[in-house]
Amino acid sequence: MTTIAKPGVSETPGAEVVTVRAVSKSFGEARALRSCSFSARAGEVHALVGENGSGKSTMAKLLAGVLHPDTGSVTVNGEQPISPHVAKAMGIAVVFQEILVAEGSTVLDNLFLGDDGFFRARLPQREKRKRAQDLLNRLVGSEVDLDANVDELSLNTRQWIVIARALLGTPRVVVFDESTAALDHSSVERFFEVVRGLKDSGVCVLIVTHRIHELTAICDRATVLSDGADVGTLVGGEITEAKLLEMMRGRTQSDAPLRPSHQLAARGTKVHKEEALVAVGVRLTPDAAPIDFAIRAGEIVGLAGLEGHGQVEFIQVLTGFKRPVAGQIHAIAGGERHPIDSAKSADRARVAYIPGDRKAEGLFPNLSVFENFGISRYRPTARAGFIDRGKVQRMFLEQVKDLSIRLGRSNAPINSLSGGNQQKVVIGRSLAAAPLVIALNDPTRGVDIGAKNDLYVLLRSLAEEGKAVLFLSNEIEEFVGLCDRVVVFRLQSVFGTLEDGAVTSDGVLAAMFGYSDTEGLDGGRR
Repeated sequence: MTTIAKPGVSETPGAEVVTVRAVSKSFGEARALRSCSFSARAGEVHALVGENGSGKSTMAKLLAGVLHPDTGSVTVNGEQPISPHVAKAMGIAVVFQEILVAEGSTVLDNLFLGDDGFFRARLPQREKRKRAQDLLNRLVGSEVDLDANVDELSLNTRQWIVIARALLGTPRVVVFDESTAALDHSSVERFFEVVRGLKDSGVCVLIVTHRIHELTAICDRATVLSDGADVGTLVGGEITEAKLLEMMRGRTQSDAPLRPSHQLAARGTKVHKEEALVAVGVRLTPDAAPIDFAIRAGEIVGLAGLEGHGQVEFIQVLTGFKRPVAGQIHAIAGGERHPIDSAKSADRARVAYIPGDRKAEGLFPNLSVFENFGISRYRPTARAGFIDRGKVQRMFLEQVKDLSIRLGRSNAPINSLSGGNQQKVVIGRSLAAAPLVIALNDPTRGVDIGAKNDLYVLLRSLAEEGKAVLFLSNEIEEFVGLCDRVVVFRLQSVFGTLEDGAVTSDGVLAAMFGYSDTEGLDGGRR
């Protein structure tokens, strides 16, 4: 089991550590928190749950000293985190929703970012390297090159670096804001071990997550936020999806949109039409087996695999964002074949790619919400070289309605939105182009359970309209019931394909680890 050193100052087991009393916080006209109150204890794993825009990330920033409440108080052991420096000195560590690394710097420099003074290092270089290597080895499960540039690492590994940076100082309170969203399946299990180790050491752990199975697996209590206000705290077995939805949205689960696991029987007989996208002889690496693949109009195909086994590279190859070592990709529309060898050719062929890392690939942080949406719509809708802003505005409002995007002013900075609503803007921008093939790379990362349900219903409706949908996810449960087929990758190629009733959580998981069926988990690796 991964273990973390005990905190520098021990706490009485069960003593109240974090106290939030009647906190309100506004950003202009938008109210992020409304007289919110809750408490968390030493040696407890306490979840903050709510829809996107309910104030969870704002609360994390208040605890980190990045923001200050307009009214009310936030205290940790009776002290107020009035700045990030003070919060750190108090033993508060926050892993924010976005993966905050200093691009162009080494792993080691990122781990000790902000630790050293202007004139001297706090620790000798040799001690830094030893502490960093020991912790990363325990967290990641394999050796990470401390001199590697973080730009060259996977999203999964970069997330571990951010987590390690938070834990190097042996904190007394740790806040994880959607920290598992960028982790693959095996890494999530290691993350659970880390959290249990912190809990056993008397650390107060606050978790912001939209993954319900994580709440039931590791959380002692869960405080639910709705529209910035606390609406109650659930304990232990009370933490269920039905109860959470009821508290978050003021409705019972029977009133909520169907989850994928409920849709299999409800979606009726499938009618798949002609092929919409075809890949022939595609090799992701020189020594990988070639891949032949096709998706038909009206079909939802899932792409699964452990981190680093090729599924992310494959979806980027299909959409022109990466070049394969060998092979050809064609989109087919109206009987005509359109070769795809770049993002521009994919756009012309009406193949849309929705990236998983919205910060690095999907957003322009210095632009407004509307400009982020419209930036790729201006040229296609222009008349005689002039931008038809009115048409783009109508597209924007339609997507805001269809995707239930929660925003204040459309000219507000995109960073003023919650992470989930930022993701919806990225999705809406692609859907506004009326694509025939929609490729989504982990689109529900950092999205709340209600918004996930809405997205599942949207994807099914797009498929019923005749669109071909490629759906890559790190959450195995999302494939069940939503996807007609799931293509599982291993070693940079296709290991196997599961269809219809064979698409089960156990079946997908077994294939990801190289077994031909679930019985093979006891032996029989292929």
